[in-house]
Amino acid sequence: MRASDAIRNALFALYFVAFFAYLFLPLGIMGAATFNESRFPTVTPWQGTTLQWFNELWADAAMWQSLWTSVVIAFFVVLVSLPIGTAAALVLTSLHQKARGPLYAVMVSPLLTPGVVIGIATLVLWRQLGVGGGVFLIVVAQSSYIICYVMLMIAARLQRFDRTQEEAALGLGASKFMVFRRVLLPFLKPALIAAAFLAILQSIENYNTTLFVRGFDTPLTVYIATKVRTGLTPAVNALALIMITASILGAIAYEGLRRREARRKANLA
Repeated sequence: MRASDAIRNALFALYFVAFFAYLFLPLGIMGAATFNESRFPTVTPWQGTTLQWFNELWADAAMWQSLWTSVVIAFFVVLVSLPIGTAAALVLTSLHQKARGPLYAVMVSPLLTPGVVIGIATLVLWRQLGVGGGVFLIVVAQSSYIICYVMLMIAARLQRFDRTQEEAALGLGASKFMVFRRVLLPFLKPALIAAAFLAILQSIENYNTTLFVRGFDTPLTVYIATKVRTGLTPAVNALALIMITASILGAIAYEGLRRREARRKANLA
């Protein structure tokens, strides 16, 4: 091996290690703080190993209520964002190139708008209609920009779709609805699943927009922010550790199912 190749490989390995350390080291420190006896979420100084913060988490009814509120909001955000984002992607990809550019700029503009502005604008508009803050306004405000993420993911998937499949199905007598259900929808299924999970994560972690439209409801991010001001304990770390573990196990299970399905299709072919 030449010296230049060895240097390149070493630099790549260093970058690889640094990249994943940057991603996962904070999560590791956060997880370790869950087992520290200190009443503050820290790993230094280590005052002893304990599981008491899981007990405190279990006894914290307000935190579980805020988590449930976030789950309900995320469910309705997906319910709103997925069909509208998919429809927007279908419209966008069906337009002529000259018309696509301006419409694309309009559709993605909510992503470039600060969350504070979206939250205040949503609150001001709906209060004129007699609607105060709460779960409904949170769903409306979050969906206004999460739809853009869904649209971009579905549009990216549609770029690889072979339109001749639709033409062949129509030529064989299928209706447009049947073509959508039997041809296009199965092709979009991976993107739809990914977009749904992205919408859930974007909804649960949002703070800036949610803060202005929450009314008397308290989602998880707002609750944690309040705890930061009044006194944060490692019980929050325990909840985060459980959520991260569940996400990793879910991703592993999904990948296992996907590979098994791919092997099954390969064997049938």
